[in-house]
Amino acid sequence: MEPVQLEESGIAIEANEAPDGEVLGKMIRDARKEKGLTLEEAAKAAAIGRSTLSKIENNQTRPSFEIIRRLMQTLELETPQLFVQSAQSDISGRRDFTRKGQGEHKETPTYDHELLCSELTSKRMVPYISTIKARDVTEFESWVRHRGEEFMFVLSGELTLYTEHYRPLKMQAGDSVYYDSGMGHGCVSTSEEDATVLWVSLEG
Repeated sequence: MEPVQLEESGIAIEANEAPDGEVLGKMIRDARKEKGLTLEEAAKAAAIGRSTLSKIENNQTRPSFEIIRRLMQTLELETPQLFVQSAQSDISGRRDFTRKGQGEHKETPTYDHELLCSELTSKRMVPYISTIKARDVTEFESWVRHRGEEFMFVLSGELTLYTEHYRPLKMQAGDSVYYDSGMGHGCVSTSEEDATVLWVSLEG
């Protein structure tokens, strides 16, 4: 089953205001090197400056959300690993808001994800609504697997949740499940219409 892949010059925040910047920089640097890209090549692909990318990797600036989105697309990073960064923060009060139908969309062959409250990039939870397009487990190339835990609430339709160590679980609107997202998993719609779910991913 395939990994859930979800897809910036913005106002920068000084590095000492972002204790998770080192983690983010290392993720991006490691992913770039794994793909065999130079700083210049990766920056060009993401439509940002080479110096901007270098500063991000070395925790010398805090990128805006748009830059992070571009880097995600370029480096094919998994959302839970990039959007869910360090839980540590010097900010005591934060708020984010998404109007109905105005989340950030990312479509894969099996899911259509709508990221909610996505302006905050340093948070432990990643909430998103997903339309389950897959109709058969064979549509997945590999298990979906990422760090942490996950909560899923079925908003409409019916589906089957496949997990690595358990029998398939049939679910319908109103049902919910909490599971270890490091365990291979994936969903397929079984109702006439595509099922929709609310997913909340939590960093491990």
